[in-house]
Amino acid sequence: MQKRQLGELAVSEIGLGCMGMSAVYGERDDAESIATLHQSIEFGCTFLDSSDAYGNGLNEELLAKALVGKRDKVILATKFGNLGMINPKTPVNGRPEYVQQACEKSLSRLNTDVIDLYFQHRVDPDVPIEETFGAMSLLVEQGKVRYLGICEASLQTIKKAHDTHPIVAVQTEYSLWSREPEEKLINALADLNIGFVNYSPMGRGFLTGTILSSEDLAENDGRKRHPRFAPENMSKNTSLLEVLSDMAKNKECTMAQIAIAWTMAKADHIVPIPGTKKRTYLSENLGAADLNLSISEIELLDANFPLGITSGTRYPEKLMGGLGI
Repeated sequence: MQKRQLGELAVSEIGLGCMGMSAVYGERDDAESIATLHQSIEFGCTFLDSSDAYGNGLNEELLAKALVGKRDKVILATKFGNLGMINPKTPVNGRPEYVQQACEKSLSRLNTDVIDLYFQHRVDPDVPIEETFGAMSLLVEQGKVRYLGICEASLQTIKKAHDTHPIVAVQTEYSLWSREPEEKLINALADLNIGFVNYSPMGRGFLTGTILSSEDLAENDGRKRHPRFAPENMSKNTSLLEVLSDMAKNKECTMAQIAIAWTMAKADHIVPIPGTKKRTYLSENLGAADLNLSISEIELLDANFPLGITSGTRYPEKLMGGLGI
């Protein structure tokens, strides 16, 4: 697998989002998840993305088990500060003293001496970003973290963070049905020499064509709480899939591969991190790296999925306020 640059940090051109292995998307299967992680490394997909929020630390512990004897083969990213899953009354925390505490706990759970890329998972509106990133920069000085990043932040906040300590990556959702980063963010990051890590490039599974109604999701699947997967919105959103489905048939590939490849074709500093907990889907997703989309195919997809076409917000209303601060 080829490499792409996140600022100064070289990573595999497709990464692996690890959240679903431990949280949100139905039942866990740690044995299959570990096998998937091992296969990911074998295939050269060595950029692994976690967070202390995923399963309240369980995902980091899972990665530690999977990476025994393999830690030096991967670029390991994790995050802090998103407490909504475990503490709704204090959903974010960017206080300097908490930054240090969170990092120490992640290092322990991951059983590693250093985190390659440490993201602030959500911006704390009550703490100046300069204070949070000042504390994060100390982690770099202490050798506990190599590079810094930020998630779901406004361009203004990103620039302030970058001025405090250089960051190599910004992470946010980006896919055919979530195209907002195209308005300002993607080009601005290129100008700043900051990479763009896009999670959910397959639209949380919607763009694979395998979820045609909310009934296709398990009862404990967190997507049932997302407005885009509500029955009234799903009935509208599924009509968008026809062009994607036809293109996949013509190219003899999967809809998922097209969705991932489309994001990669948009700019060289974009690194998608499709998530999966199964080896079968991993192999499929990584095939997107070898898929070439023509200019006319990209234009057709762009026209079929214009900004704002998707019915329903990408998060529940109470979580939308924490985005783009």
